[in-house]
Amino acid sequence: MTANPVSSPTSARRFLKAALLLATGLVLGACGKKEPPPPAPAPVASAPAPAPVKVYTVGTDAAYAPFESQNEKGEIVGFDVEVVQAIARKAGFEVKFVNTPWEGIFNALQQGDRDLLVSAITITDERKQTMDFSAPYFDAQQLIAVREGSKIAAFQDLKRLKAKVGVQTGTTGDEAVTKLLGKTSTAIKRFESTPLALKELESGGVDAVVADNGVVVHYVANNPGGKFKALTDKEFVPEQYGIAVKKGNAELLAKINQGLEGIKADGTYAAIYAKYFGAPPAAPAAAAAPAPAASR
Repeated sequence: MTANPVSSPTSARRFLKAALLLATGLVLGACGKKEPPPPAPAPVASAPAPAPVKVYTVGTDAAYAPFESQNEKGEIVGFDVEVVQAIARKAGFEVKFVNTPWEGIFNALQQGDRDLLVSAITITDERKQTMDFSAPYFDAQQLIAVREGSKIAAFQDLKRLKAKVGVQTGTTGDEAVTKLLGKTSTAIKRFESTPLALKELESGGVDAVVADNGVVVHYVANNPGGKFKALTDKEFVPEQYGIAVKKGNAELLAKINQGLEGIKADGTYAAIYAKYFGAPPAAPAAAAAPAPAASR
């Protein structure tokens, strides 16, 4: 029979040494193992940039104080300007005013050179055929300006006394005086602006001026040396001013009406009115009889 082999002490030590090395390697390998990096966070979607504020170009004939005029810096200022600026703030848009001569102001709107017009423009049925109007923002009527001591006391006196009458071309005053004195009357003197007509009255070049109440009252109050007085007459038809936009521009018209309603509700409109005319309006503007076609 063959005897079983017996392991020697040397072989046992080698075996233990190898086992120890293997165990150490496993431990070191486990300790040195790198954890995988955490997943990258999902990108956060940035908020969309706000839409740019719409800027509308406003045409106005800046020669009609206190509604629109130019100050010493050349800036366009006045009642109409402040009303439209307040409307724009309330409705969330911006405006840029461009001085636009009265004679070409409606063509500028039709051609798209102006987005809206504010220039003491009377709402008429004829104009409604070619442009759209906001709700009324000012009630107006014609007045007769004369010098103190004048014998003129009523509208018919202009004809009876054969007076020379100053008017602004293409306005309600022009229309009314033309009807009274006739289209070919040489007694009618037409000017590019009402203030120019009133200057002519001051110098004695005309005997009377027929124009909108706001302009006449403002001029008389600010020119005490002219010694003017203002006369009213029942023959004059009440008028209302509106802000004009191109026919069919319903989006802009809605914004304007929204802003106008807002500034009337919060007192802003009344404050602007009082600034220019001395007291808040007696009552909100209401629909009036259609004004003559050739009005301011």
